[in-house]
Amino acid sequence: MSELKQLEKILQYEFKDIQKLKEALTHKSSKVDYNNERLEFLGDAVMDLVVGEYLFKEFSQKNEGDMSKLRAALVNEKSFADMARMLNLGKFIYLSASEENNGGRDKPSILSDAFEAIMGAIYLEAGLEMVQKIAIRILKACHPKIDATSLVKDYKTALQEITQAKLGVTPKYELLRSFGPDHKKEFEIVLVINDIEISRAIGNSKKQAQQLAAKIAIEKIK
Repeated sequence: MSELKQLEKILQYEFKDIQKLKEALTHKSSKVDYNNERLEFLGDAVMDLVVGEYLFKEFSQKNEGDMSKLRAALVNEKSFADMARMLNLGKFIYLSASEENNGGRDKPSILSDAFEAIMGAIYLEAGLEMVQKIAIRILKACHPKIDATSLVKDYKTALQEITQAKLGVTPKYELLRSFGPDHKKEFEIVLVINDIEISRAIGNSKKQAQQLAAKIAIEKIK
């Protein structure tokens, strides 16, 4: 069985035009005259609609604000990368040798883009209903519990609510350093309350490091 046939079996969808699947799996670093950026653009919009409609039907008692938070937690790079990993998508992506050596097969941005591109390709071939069937099956498998507690983990907001209620102050986040090569930069953040260091964390972005530092601080305060 060819690799693309393996992926079709995992997706439970057989492409009429196998070239569309190849295009969806082709990263821009590959030495060919096409890549998955256009399909990724389309797939992003399709997934936004698919997940939005699913939440609208599934959570009839939730208001617009709650559903928006859930959708934001599901329609993002991390969530799509997690779904891509569930499909073992990294194995099938076409990359340049240098990108592969840099860990491209497990890079969240590359995995997320490939997942969105595949959803875009299926949409072009088979329409919205087929994308819904496939995407929601993967979504449920990856996120068996879809609710605010499980998905919406905004530790910075949670910590600020705690510190304002208990201490009347807002936490401060200070960048200690950034390090590593440009393609894999890391950031160290220290969290300070009343001029006292409470926690510090390292992440792949300032935002991620701040969230991790806030999570540690919440655990300490509790």
